[in-house]
Amino acid sequence: MASSNLKPRNQNIALDKNSSVAVQVHYHLRQQILRLNLKPGMALSEKELSLQLGVSRTPVREAFIRLSEEGLVDIFPQRGTIVAPIRMDEIKEAQFLREILETAIVRRAAENIEKKFLNLLETNLANQKKSLEHADFTEFMELDEEFHHLLCQGVSFPRAWRVIQAVKGQLDRMRFIGLPQPGHAALMFHQHSVIFEAVKNGYPDMAAKEMAKHLTELWASIERMTLDESSFANKMKP
Repeated sequence: MASSNLKPRNQNIALDKNSSVAVQVHYHLRQQILRLNLKPGMALSEKELSLQLGVSRTPVREAFIRLSEEGLVDIFPQRGTIVAPIRMDEIKEAQFLREILETAIVRRAAENIEKKFLNLLETNLANQKKSLEHADFTEFMELDEEFHHLLCQGVSFPRAWRVIQAVKGQLDRMRFIGLPQPGHAALMFHQHSVIFEAVKNGYPDMAAKEMAKHLTELWASIERMTLDESSFANKMKP
């Protein structure tokens, strides 16, 4: 597996007083798990995290429950909480559900999407290109996420996006590991560009076909990674 330029973001949390503390703690911990700053098998202490983040234990406990529902932590009553291992059966299921939802979403986007979302998608692609030039794969993954979210927003399906987010946590960890593979991020960018052109030009069948191809390539990348068992195991070590 290729060496990476996955640059960890600042792990401190700056709380927004106008937003739910529990939601912010959940988002922070989720990002740390997806970026493998918190690796599979790591023990998570409710008390230590509350002190580290400067919050009470209640929002940390609530975040653990949400993360457990997403398959990202395992909670053992009276024993503690750990970051969940990578589970391939959950990744396969997430890939299946994501493909069903996102091909339908992109088809509808190609049929009818507001101009402002086309502009936002175009800006997003320009930023993806810049992140590739700097080999900043952490930023690229954030922009990849935004690209897919914008398509969902463009057809006014916010609940569909929440469903996608809820099921793909395990999948996202593998996406993050896979981006530094030689040529993989560049291929993702190219496929995003093709999807955008199909949406922009109003070709629903082509948009759906290219989205399916894009998500299939993601699965192929995961299979390639897991074949290199020793390198994959090293990535997973706490």
